[in-house]
Amino acid sequence: MEKLLPSIKNVKDIKKLNIRQLKSLSNEIRDFILETVSKTGGHLASNLGIVELTLALHKVFNSPKDKIIWDVGHQAYVHKIATGRKDEFHTLRQFKGISGFPKRNESEHDIFETGHSSTSISAGLGYALARDLEGEDYKVICVIGDGAMTGGMAFEALNHAGDVGSDLIIILNDNEMSISENVGGLSKHLNRIRTAPTYSRMKEDFESIISSIPAIGKRVYKTAERAKDSLKYFLVPGIIFEELGFKYLGPVNGHNLYELVDVLNRAKKIKGPVLIHTVTKKGKGYKPAEENPDKYHSVSPFNIKTGKPNKNDKKIKFSQIFGNALNELAKNNEKIVAITAAMPSGTGLDIFKENYPKRFFDVGIAEQHGVTLAAGLASNGYKPFFAVYSTFLQRGYDQVLHDVCLQNLPVVFSIDRAGLVGKDGETHHGVFDFSYLSHIPNLTIMAPKDGKELVEMLKFAVDFDKPLAIRYPRGYAWDLSKDYPDSYNIELGKGEILEKGKDIAIIAIGKMVKNGYEVVKKLKNEGINITLVNGKFVKPLDENMIIEISNHHKTIITIEDNVKVGGFGSKINDLLIKNNYKGEVVNLGLPDRFIEHGNVDELYKLYELDVDSIITLIKNKMKG
Repeated sequence: MEKLLPSIKNVKDIKKLNIRQLKSLSNEIRDFILETVSKTGGHLASNLGIVELTLALHKVFNSPKDKIIWDVGHQAYVHKIATGRKDEFHTLRQFKGISGFPKRNESEHDIFETGHSSTSISAGLGYALARDLEGEDYKVICVIGDGAMTGGMAFEALNHAGDVGSDLIIILNDNEMSISENVGGLSKHLNRIRTAPTYSRMKEDFESIISSIPAIGKRVYKTAERAKDSLKYFLVPGIIFEELGFKYLGPVNGHNLYELVDVLNRAKKIKGPVLIHTVTKKGKGYKPAEENPDKYHSVSPFNIKTGKPNKNDKKIKFSQIFGNALNELAKNNEKIVAITAAMPSGTGLDIFKENYPKRFFDVGIAEQHGVTLAAGLASNGYKPFFAVYSTFLQRGYDQVLHDVCLQNLPVVFSIDRAGLVGKDGETHHGVFDFSYLSHIPNLTIMAPKDGKELVEMLKFAVDFDKPLAIRYPRGYAWDLSKDYPDSYNIELGKGEILEKGKDIAIIAIGKMVKNGYEVVKKLKNEGINITLVNGKFVKPLDENMIIEISNHHKTIITIEDNVKVGGFGSKINDLLIKNNYKGEVVNLGLPDRFIEHGNVDELYKLYELDVDSIITLIKNKMKG
């Protein structure tokens, strides 16, 4: 059979195909995604699982007039292929290439930009209400996963949508997974629906049979319909959605194009909000991803035949160092508890989960709840460590401020994926945490220079009786202890001078200490001696040390992988201004903008945070 994918240039080409052809196209797209993502890396399992559903959406609806809004957005690869970006797909997540998430500047079919979970229903309802106000006529379709439904924002939107009653179609893509296996009452409820799909058919058959009884059928059905406790609650599997004001359709086999096209066409005709429950298999069509969907949620380049990463690096990652260290500390301290928001593996807490299941809490995609849960545990004598990606802690900002820091509770925020994270781009870079945390009273903020210092900071954290944030980067850890074996003592608010030079001093924090180290070593080989300072603490700053440095250096360069606005450098600026420093201060960091996706090294070079750019800056300063 002739390949169909080469002929797919836009959504109009999808509409021309019959169901049999769409089934063939589904297989071709899976192969195409697998081939591409094995080279570029990206979100694999979720996209393999949503192929038929995406094609059915574009078969039935008229994008971009009809608005298809993707929750999180990491499952939108098929959508991108179907909407004219097939020929660019090889640039996926590459610097200057197409994004791994919906981007409004990429296509008119990317209706709303995403990257964080549980937002689609709110955005979709906004579109639906705007449509109604303008008197326009189009459909709004929100595609949300069952993992994203663990986020409270999704239920806030469901509650509002059911109340206002506007036409809105929500597709619940139920694959039993977010990144890791889903948790919580909703997950159990959906599982009951999945395992008893006959309930849906029973409800439809009951309506049809009773209503068809001559003369009395409709009256009998209406009477039965009112008996919610005895009838509806037994027969309707999606009762939670029905009670919120939605017409529930499903569960539907999310890989059966006949069923999908039929249910989508039915939904188009229904007035008011509709929820379609589709059941899909994450990783479908690629056995390693089907068997281990969590491991293939997001992948680096890999070998398709073996399923193994191309890089077989034995180095340990910061997340693993954190998880292993906390696991060891918990052996001797029964008050240590660990919290994650649906990421036990990504944060390194899988080992803690295995060894201390009663002290491990996965709250689902609910960062706000996770923060306040930690506050409640801390107020009752426990030592909670909330392991969370920097970009996702933003979602719990009010709870950090109001529930933890206002009460001065000893919660430890273990902030993973801080700084630039690379190919996931704007929505995932952790470049705002210094700024959004450092102005909160009672909160201490630390950042280790390497993996060994992270362990020492965690030891310090166990006995620290106030709110504490420890911020560390994504990826493999390094070890500077060979050059600085005695530099791992942690004392509140104390930094350290690693190298002593003259004229120019570098004050770096976290990952940027490594870049500063490489700069100093290279310049030393050229006979140029630079002072290198490891800040260790963003708050409180080591004011005495910084003032002492300022007394002996004409130029001070601060380096951080945070935005400069409100960051580490700006705090040093405030201190130096207050103490009438007469020299020059240069703040190196990220600009006041959202940072694009790309390889981390490429981005460092672009924003002049790489070693060569810093060396060039220093040499220019020395020339005067």
